[in-house]
Amino acid sequence: MNSEISSPSRLPKGWVRTTVSEVASLIRGVSYPKEESSKEAKAGYTPILRANNIDGELNFNELVYVPRKRVNDEQLVRAFDILIAMSSGSKDLVGKAAQANRDFDGGFGAFCGLVRPTQEIDRKFAGFFFRSPNYRSEISRLSSGVNINNLRRDHIESMPIPLPPLPQQHRIVSKIEELSTKLDAGVEALKKIKAQLNRYRKSVLKYAFEGKLTTEWRQPHKDQLEPVSILLDRMKEERKKNLKAKYKELPPLDTSDLPDLPDGWGYFTLDYLVSSDKNSIRRGPFGSAIKKDFFVSYGYKVYEQANVIRNDFDRGSYFIDDNKFQELNSFEIKAGDVLMSCSGTVGKLAVVPERIQPGVINQALLKITLETQVIDTRYFVYLFGARIDEIMLDNTRGSAMVNISSVTHLRRVPFPIAPLREQHKIVEETDRYLSVADEIEETVDQSLRQAEKLRQSILKHAFEGKLAPQDPNDEPAEKLLERIRVERAKQQAQTRTPKRSPRGTSTNQMRLV
Repeated sequence: MNSEISSPSRLPKGWVRTTVSEVASLIRGVSYPKEESSKEAKAGYTPILRANNIDGELNFNELVYVPRKRVNDEQLVRAFDILIAMSSGSKDLVGKAAQANRDFDGGFGAFCGLVRPTQEIDRKFAGFFFRSPNYRSEISRLSSGVNINNLRRDHIESMPIPLPPLPQQHRIVSKIEELSTKLDAGVEALKKIKAQLNRYRKSVLKYAFEGKLTTEWRQPHKDQLEPVSILLDRMKEERKKNLKAKYKELPPLDTSDLPDLPDGWGYFTLDYLVSSDKNSIRRGPFGSAIKKDFFVSYGYKVYEQANVIRNDFDRGSYFIDDNKFQELNSFEIKAGDVLMSCSGTVGKLAVVPERIQPGVINQALLKITLETQVIDTRYFVYLFGARIDEIMLDNTRGSAMVNISSVTHLRRVPFPIAPLREQHKIVEETDRYLSVADEIEETVDQSLRQAEKLRQSILKHAFEGKLAPQDPNDEPAEKLLERIRVERAKQQAQTRTPKRSPRGTSTNQMRLV
């Protein structure tokens, strides 16, 4: 047997290479006017699955609802149907697939396709095929050389699929499920470790900004710690001297409902912690101030949200010329500035590194220039991370923010600030504790990647005939395929043949009844 399948193009004896169209039907998705759709369930409406509901398995999050009349019975998702993302803004997401494990009283959108395997084959076998490296290889082949973001019907229908004898399909499915059960248990255990690490990080940050990480250190160093209130008062006096205009006092902060802090600490808002520069807290320019029409091939860089989310200041290729830069110089970033993502993925922070290309932020970023004589930059980044859940809760609406349209909310957030020297110690201790968690998480992530490679290896071997033993007594798949063809031909003939009217009754009369 091994000699027969030594080449990827060879199949074991009794197998046959066919196409998806011979063993399944491809059904188009539901089209509907956007104004008819609803994000809430209501009478007379039915849910619709979309590409975001496909992730290895089907999920039922963020469903859209459309009038039931828009969905025909054939478009209702049934157990063993395979949903495919046929179109996506991302080339990497096109072709992702998942099999339904139960009937779903709903349809699927026009950007998806649905493969419905014939009942003459093991339909789980077909579902595993659409998760296999064989399938992904075909999708990659289709997209190679061109930026394909859409799969056509013929791409799926003409896709080759290896078909073993029916008993062998059952054996393969059984073996995949057996191995997957063990693999899933291991993956679930690794995910629990990741969840525990996240809780550990939150605990470390909580203790850090309650002063508990530095309790023992603080006692022998208390005479060397200048209370942060005194430091801020001194900074305020210096600013008064340097300002030509009248100094504007900041409003007092009500701390009556806030937890007690160690001696020398205090609660302060961002306005107390940023530099005296009038642009120290600045959201990127909106509207016509910066748009693609202004971009040039090289010049001053326009930094985007992806630079912060990925903490990579080299990525990106949008530039403006010197004239535009001078117009937008209040949005310029410098080494040490803290940048925050403000839309979609809200609240991610990154510190601008040394020796970056000069440039400005776009509207999806907020820059914060801290007064480093008052607050350590890394202390602020850790502190912001510790308070992120609370900060992102918009108290005016009681819901998680998905966009920061102004910095008013951020300016109201009280931050616990330690004396500057203790801040440095807190950063040191936090680094030490979190580095342990980072090392463990990297090991866990590596194990998760290995688990996924093993899963793909299982599927690859399955469709090469190497996973389950062959039985020479099995009926060859060619005979199974021939029966499928005959049955399909009968069904098509019945569909094409019009129903005969009862004797003496015209077709028109039947329509009127």
